Amino acid sequence: MVRIAIDAMGGDHGPSTVLAGADIALVRRPDVRFHLFGEESKVVPLLDGYPRLKASSSFSHCDVTVQMDDKPSQALRKGRWKSSMWRALEAVKKDEADVAISAGNTGALMAMSKFCLRTMAGIERPALAALWPTLRGESVVLDVGATINADAQQLIDFAMMGGAMARALLDVERPTVGLLNIGVEEMKGLEEVRVAGQLLKEANLKQLDYVGFVEGDDIGRGTVDVVVTEAFAGNIALKTAEGTARQIGSYLRDALGRTLLGRIGYFFARGAFQELRQKLDPRASNGAVLLGLNGIVIKSHGGTDAVGFANAVEVGYSMARNGLLGKIEQDLTDYHRAGFAREIAEVTDEGAL
Repeated sequence: MVRIAIDAMGGDHGPSTVLAGADIALVRRPDVRFHLFGEESKVVPLLDGYPRLKASSSFSHCDVTVQMDDKPSQALRKGRWKSSMWRALEAVKKDEADVAISAGNTGALMAMSKFCLRTMAGIERPALAALWPTLRGESVVLDVGATINADAQQLIDFAMMGGAMARALLDVERPTVGLLNIGVEEMKGLEEVRVAGQLLKEANLKQLDYVGFVEGDDIGRGTVDVVVTEAFAGNIALKTAEGTARQIGSYLRDALGRTLLGRIGYFFARGAFQELRQKLDPRASNGAVLLGLNGIVIKSHGGTDAVGFANAVEVGYSMARNGLLGKIEQDLTDYHRAGFAREIAEVTDEGAL
């Protein structure tokens, strides 16, 4: 049994989407037990409409809901200990759940996760990691929204955590890892990226295969299993890719519906177009993981629908089943972090000279 705690109030559409998505996920994964947190007056009447979900869930009333426009500091002040978001995270901390999932405010979720669950030993900041559809299958991309202006140490942490996630979810024994940059040449890019690249190359880690710098178009190609970047560039890349997918879908619909010949062509090729639609659907990759915490936390896109939320549940389920936390802890232990920190300081000092 995988125990999943859900912030039922999170997201643009609140409990209506969350409960519908959880019910879909339960059909896929009947060995899931949900613990729902939210406002009783808004959740319980809707839950009565999902008898299967109700039978496989417990519910706890929460007086406070974190709003989508709350600043992280505001969310912590008014929602610590008593909001649906905090209570879902607390269930993981108390070992009452294996995974916490929220479609709510990303900044608030990160702040609350860090305060409630704390980061793993040696990890300064968590990273938000997403599964990215590629021409080769899927890749892990991080950070896509948690840590802006990550330094060299944090980028190396991201590489190790992303590698562990790829091993857990993509079934890759020694995943390939690349640092996102404006070019593949070693002299290009920001200093922190160059330092991290140099040290990853010299380290020759047994748990991952660092291949060097990658560019933006390498993400969709699936050039590497893990793409490492800081949150500003990562989030822009993610939102650009989602927007481009919708744009291409819109172009295709307009082109195929404009003429009789186009409609006839669609009729004969509808199977291929259905497959393309599924590949371009952003809901398929919904569900980012906050890595580096003492617990598994999944961030669902706030604007997703029930199918998208069900996919986020699927990510959390897979993370728990495949021992994500154990793999990250093992990778961090295998590498002597204190020595790594000294090397980073030495390389940075040399660059300054």
